[in-house]
Amino acid sequence: MGLVERVLQGRVMARAERSVTSIDGYLDALNEFVYNGNAYGLGGVQQTMNGSPIETISSSVTAYATQAFACNPVVFACMAVRQLVFSAVRFQYQQMRRGRPGDLFGDASLAILERPWPGGTTQDLLSRMIQDADLAGNSYWTVVDGEMVRLRPDWVDIVLEPRPFRGGVLGYRKVGYVYTEGGYETGSNPVPLLPDEVAHFAPYPDPLATYRGMSWLTPLLREIANDSAMSDHKGRFLSNAATPNLVVKLDPSITPEVFERFKAKMDAEHRGHHNAYKTLYLGGGADVTVVGKDFKELDFKNVQGMGETRIAAAAGVHPVIVGLSEGLQGSALNAGNYGQARRRFADGTMHPLWADAAGTLEPLLPVPPGARTWYDARDVPFLREDRRDAAEIQFRKAATIRQLVDAGYQPETVVAAVDAEDMTLLVHSGLYSVQLQPPGTEAPAAGGELSDEPSEDDEEGTAP
Repeated sequence: MGLVERVLQGRVMARAERSVTSIDGYLDALNEFVYNGNAYGLGGVQQTMNGSPIETISSSVTAYATQAFACNPVVFACMAVRQLVFSAVRFQYQQMRRGRPGDLFGDASLAILERPWPGGTTQDLLSRMIQDADLAGNSYWTVVDGEMVRLRPDWVDIVLEPRPFRGGVLGYRKVGYVYTEGGYETGSNPVPLLPDEVAHFAPYPDPLATYRGMSWLTPLLREIANDSAMSDHKGRFLSNAATPNLVVKLDPSITPEVFERFKAKMDAEHRGHHNAYKTLYLGGGADVTVVGKDFKELDFKNVQGMGETRIAAAAGVHPVIVGLSEGLQGSALNAGNYGQARRRFADGTMHPLWADAAGTLEPLLPVPPGARTWYDARDVPFLREDRRDAAEIQFRKAATIRQLVDAGYQPETVVAAVDAEDMTLLVHSGLYSVQLQPPGTEAPAAGGELSDEPSEDDEEGTAP
């Protein structure tokens, strides 16, 4: 029986003796058990830096989902672009030759990723993975009865064990996961999972934790709040006549009753965007002064555009890809600049995420010997190069193959070497370009084969 099972078995026994309804009681129950003569349990486990006994999600998934993703259009746009491109790949196995990647291939064991659950597709799986990673910094998956099961990130705890070393503790070793439906506050029975039963996708490591990831939204909380405040300012501006703020001065002799009637009359006829630009008529004793600044004086577009760009930068998406204001002006719209932005997004953001996701899902798959789980991005429309660039690449590959074959290398090894970009795969035929057939043989007739029999001229000793 493994450590996780022992710990959770002990928790069930403790609950039979006393009520365990809080996290403190949960930890006390776990602390009562001994493994291999050492009393650790979860109570002896500390999170790096802050001493928390278990690694939990540092951010509120609910808050990020409702206050950032669902309410801020810039965050939604960045996450949508990341999700749509990230979910466009497929998974394959890749041969590994001498430590170098080779051909991609697939088999029936990849069906769990093609149809992860009834009605689900690889795109659905990847969309959920990147969404959880963006909001919570972590995405957890396991397989139950041949079906991929998503574990809500904020309901998963990582179980750690101290690593004894020379009389002390040298960090902590991950021994499993504990999933509690609804969260541990609900008192639901936890489900233990061993490390090889869980695919844990955490593309951005949390600097204060060993195994947990961090959402890229975390450093943007203030920026998101500022962007929302700017949008709120725009709404309030339009709700208040779409004009700068006004101060109306009245004669001191005006009674409060007359003032309230005047205020109500002015609000009814001049407040709100539907009353904008109407002529203002004032009676004797009233004086109007303009205060505040309009959008132009505030440089509203640039101020809000800079905030949008900072959000896009944290998401790893160029503003021109998302369609933000600062990406839709000037030279950013040139074809060459857009192409560079697209390549930066693909090479610097998407490819590392795909590679991480492929390695993350590998524990749930029966990977063939001598291979690894990898992604196949050949059918991703976003990554299709211009026809001219693609033709140039193919032309250069064809020229390289021709030169190597003429130099005497076996054609099949030349194709494999050029495709894998690994010249160590080349195998020479022993023949050279001046004569690519054994001496003493005739040139083959059309559709014929080389003959090893000496010719009549050879037998008679005449020159060919």
